[in-house]
Amino acid sequence: MSDLQIGLIALGVLLILLVLGFNWWQDRRVRRKMQTHFPTTEQDPLLGADAAQAGGAPARREPGMGDAPKAHPEQPRPVDPGSDADDAEEPDPACEVVIEVNFAEPVRGADLLPYLQSLRQVGRKPMRVFAETDQRRHRARLHGGESYASMQLAVLLANRSGPLTAIEWSQAWARAQDLAERFDATIEGPDQQAVLEQAARLDDTCAALDTQVGLTLLLGAAQPAAEVLSVARDAGFVADGSRLAWPAENGVARFTLARADGAAFDAGMGGVERLYLLLDVPCSPADSRAFGRMVDVGRELSARLRADLVDDQGKPLAEGSESVIDERLQVLFGQLEQAGLPAGSERAQRVFA
Repeated sequence: MSDLQIGLIALGVLLILLVLGFNWWQDRRVRRKMQTHFPTTEQDPLLGADAAQAGGAPARREPGMGDAPKAHPEQPRPVDPGSDADDAEEPDPACEVVIEVNFAEPVRGADLLPYLQSLRQVGRKPMRVFAETDQRRHRARLHGGESYASMQLAVLLANRSGPLTAIEWSQAWARAQDLAERFDATIEGPDQQAVLEQAARLDDTCAALDTQVGLTLLLGAAQPAAEVLSVARDAGFVADGSRLAWPAENGVARFTLARADGAAFDAGMGGVERLYLLLDVPCSPADSRAFGRMVDVGRELSARLRADLVDDQGKPLAEGSESVIDERLQVLFGQLEQAGLPAGSERAQRVFA
């Protein structure tokens, strides 16, 4: 082997080592950047006196009869582009953690909008996007005709899928980094361990308060879904995804009605043999007759559909059970309030979803 060949081989090995060294340095720089954090308060706004005393909190679970009902609270209207007023919606520090994205120069909303779809969810946790215009106006929704000096990515800390995980937080951070690299920005956020601990505390609090009460309507012979739907609508139910909801005065669902097979009431021509009434306590407005009201509606439906109304154990309702259960629910409504999660509130609907 000639001296030239040996020299070329040595040069190639040196170049490979340089590339590996540069990659290692880049990886170390990114990891250090991810650990940058701002001070966080040690006081958890959700740990009220009653919630803190709730010992032996059960593990989080999915609702036994399907997901929680989708409520429709009154949402603040978005501000018109160019308005001097701020949007009302803001990140909720009690149940969300925020990653700050600060642009070196204002960025047009039209350029940012295509990237918003990737910022809607990480794993099973939704994200919300907020921004500040170059005129220092707070926005809950981005407009193509405005320019923005910064963005805030609010990640939900816990819901019925459990607390925010390290993988979900890493995904949120990676998407913020990608946004920063595309638009020349810096990012700031709390330390990962602090985030995971806050998420675990919120999850423990919610698990101790997560309660659902159900009733079952046994129709006997299958009845046409269209007929069942018509009876339910006459009784006061409204459409809510694949299910029906009995709304409160503010539009939030008090309880829901669903087919046992999970199908929508207007799906196909199949018959219905069983229906579920579900009171999702944290997601429904506080009511002194929360369960009794559902029982009244259930009895009306059972009479019109020639069905049997039974509890979640398949037994007929015991005499006076409505008042007993409603008394217990009043205690739970109070505990939710003490924990900073008022029943039926937007915050409760986020974390009990």
